[in-house]
Amino acid sequence: MLFDSTLRKELSRSFGGTLVVILTIVLTMMLIRVLGMAAGGQVSPQDVVLLLGYTALGHLPTMLSLSLFVAVVSTLTRLYRDSEMAVWFSSGLSLQRFVPPVLRFAAPVLVAVAALMLVVWPWANRNVVELRARYEQRSDLSRVAPGQFQSSRDGQRVFFLDKQDGDSAVGHHIFILDQREGRESVTTAQAGQIDTGAEDGRRLVLRHGARTDLDLAGGTRTIARFDHYDVRIGEKAMAQLQDHPPKAVDTLALVSAPTPRALGELVWRAGMVLGAFNLLLWGIGLASGGPRGGNNWVLLVALLGFVVYFNLINLSQAWVGNGKLGPASALLVLHGGLLLGALGLLRWRMR
Repeated sequence: MLFDSTLRKELSRSFGGTLVVILTIVLTMMLIRVLGMAAGGQVSPQDVVLLLGYTALGHLPTMLSLSLFVAVVSTLTRLYRDSEMAVWFSSGLSLQRFVPPVLRFAAPVLVAVAALMLVVWPWANRNVVELRARYEQRSDLSRVAPGQFQSSRDGQRVFFLDKQDGDSAVGHHIFILDQREGRESVTTAQAGQIDTGAEDGRRLVLRHGARTDLDLAGGTRTIARFDHYDVRIGEKAMAQLQDHPPKAVDTLALVSAPTPRALGELVWRAGMVLGAFNLLLWGIGLASGGPRGGNNWVLLVALLGFVVYFNLINLSQAWVGNGKLGPASALLVLHGGLLLGALGLLRWRMR
């Protein structure tokens, strides 16, 4: 039918252009944030692109929902402004007739949003958490580059390595400054090697060196020489994460372990899918305008409504996570209420 094909083409153009703009803005903001994290030592600089990709995948459902909502509002508002709506209404169509083609156009996007929220969202968050944890759990010695002074993760030690044997863990001419409460020690050694088999964590095995301890309060200095000396440099290498945050747990795992936080996360994921559907109906009802009046306020009101709706979804997650509200009640009150509101708005507009 001419009406369906025309509306579908208009929605496709508007949706594609809106999604490109939103993706560009969001990816730019994410890139700045990730680069700031890398500069602050929270993530590895080598993982910036990978981390940006995981973060973008995690936020893609929100961007798709917003793009779809803006496309519906802007397309129908343009039809009102160019008097095309008057032509369709005069031919016997009502505003209700716009609902089926809009839903058919949005069906693939809604399916993609559901798949991204239920499957890709926890997978992307889990990879982000593991990337950051892997970088934070690296040993202090792995931070050291030959010929450079480097501080430890807690800032209490300073390492210096003159040279290193290729890709091995053996270093030569090692200097370590260790500052603790009321004490300062300087350790030098001709060679050192990482021992990864220690039961209490990684150790740096130093050979042929000396250690000087200074009591800052009393001024006592102690000098000791050694042929073999062990220095603990970190926890066990690459410890596996046992407890992931709820946002990094698979949907089926959340269903099988219905703790309050897990239920809150489930409510949030389901709410994002239901919210994308409700926004379509709200977009059809909110669109309005005329050839002689300004129409920018319609889009501004729609964007404000999206922000309010998104914050309400986050608020429902917090309420369920704190045990103040049940998951079924949260979904029914928020999304059921907004669905009834959208249907009421459509009925009022048709009258």
